[in-house]
Amino acid sequence: MLPRKIPVACVQVAAHDRDDFARAWPHVLASVDDACASGAKLVVLPEGTVPGYVLGSEPVSSEQLEHARADLATRARRHGATIVYGAAKIVDDRTYNAAIVLGPSGDELGYAAKQFLWHFDRRWYAAGETLDPIVTPLGILGLLVCADGRIPTIAATLCDRGAELLVMPTAWVTSGRDPHAFENVQADYIASTRARENAVPFVATNKVGIERASVAYCGKSTIFDADGVTIARGDEAQPSNVRATIVVGDRPRPTRRTFAPSSHAVHDVGARREPQRLRVAFTCATDEATIARHVGNATDADADVLIAPGSTTHERIEGSLTITLVARRDAIVEIAGRRIAILDDATLESPRAVIDARLDGIDCFIWHAGRDDAATVALARTRAAELRAFILVFAKGDRSYVVDPDGVVAAGTFPGYSLASFVYDPARTAATMVAPTTDVLAGLRTAERIAKTIPTQPSLETPRAR
Repeated sequence: MLPRKIPVACVQVAAHDRDDFARAWPHVLASVDDACASGAKLVVLPEGTVPGYVLGSEPVSSEQLEHARADLATRARRHGATIVYGAAKIVDDRTYNAAIVLGPSGDELGYAAKQFLWHFDRRWYAAGETLDPIVTPLGILGLLVCADGRIPTIAATLCDRGAELLVMPTAWVTSGRDPHAFENVQADYIASTRARENAVPFVATNKVGIERASVAYCGKSTIFDADGVTIARGDEAQPSNVRATIVVGDRPRPTRRTFAPSSHAVHDVGARREPQRLRVAFTCATDEATIARHVGNATDADADVLIAPGSTTHERIEGSLTITLVARRDAIVEIAGRRIAILDDATLESPRAVIDARLDGIDCFIWHAGRDDAATVALARTRAAELRAFILVFAKGDRSYVVDPDGVVAAGTFPGYSLASFVYDPARTAATMVAPTTDVLAGLRTAERIAKTIPTQPSLETPRAR
């Protein structure tokens, strides 16, 4: 199809407790009317807008859900808009945390049930088991719900199955670590990576404020273009309608890379041993004189390993220090008894490429990056956080840095400071529970299993309800 422009609005609402839904709902509807009146043809509301995100112990009222659906359907018909909203959805006596799509006719065109349930989601919701794009008059939508955005293969599978646009009702929470700058890993860097690695626009709508005095939202509803560039973003604390025009259908499907190491043999240095804490020094220097000087510096810093880029991959041991030079090619090597994957740009940029390696126990990756820019840092932080792994980056020029399993840039070099270090701690990569009952590796396995099911091929000529 030819590229199309779509006016989009994120309806970033103030959070409400479930018990306060009746009071809050007219304000939500007024914001929807305002978004539609401004010309938006795709309007997206947050996760858990109906009746709330924290459900508690009382059963969800199917009548309340239907009344809310009817109210939004009226607006969809009145304005000729497609509306995506987050709500509880009851199907065959199971309650799902769903993103529901209403077309301009007011009919439900489909829904997606949250697959990667977060923390207390499991108290109230069943996990989704499908990854099917939804056909709408605007194009084919790939729907995610909040934490689904942390699993790279959920978005990738939706796009590989035909989605032209990613849409995510979300409830991005914040820790309150800094009440003047709300943080959330998806809002801050993962969501932009999802758009860029799939070459499609991404619309994510969040709430602001506090629910039940115990869940705080960071706002930042964002509309990304297909390069992952932010074209509109909401405030951290104020309700608003975030508007922009996106372009869909103007990019070819990205080529998906598999991880095919140039040598499947592991380069052994000494006997294989159990993972242990290691102090790892690294430098982006490539000349022998500088590396030789850093051998002494690394030893003085009590490093166990010194890693630097090289034209070939090889190791030597000087005293207590293991010195490893790593070449620019896909390979698996063993450094101080630990398997490490060396990657190029195309491999790390592909959302599925290194998942099998991670599930096979590799928890440290070295990336020879062809760029040194904000998008490169965001991608490294995304991969580290979603895989619970260390990512050591040798960027173009004289910059190198390491990202820890929390997605934090833990150490790095810069001009004049050419040797840095970090502690590789296997206990950190083994801590794959990112929230109670929420295991990243389990989420990756589930998404891979669902991705291998036979997909339903969407067609713009045959919209369907689910």
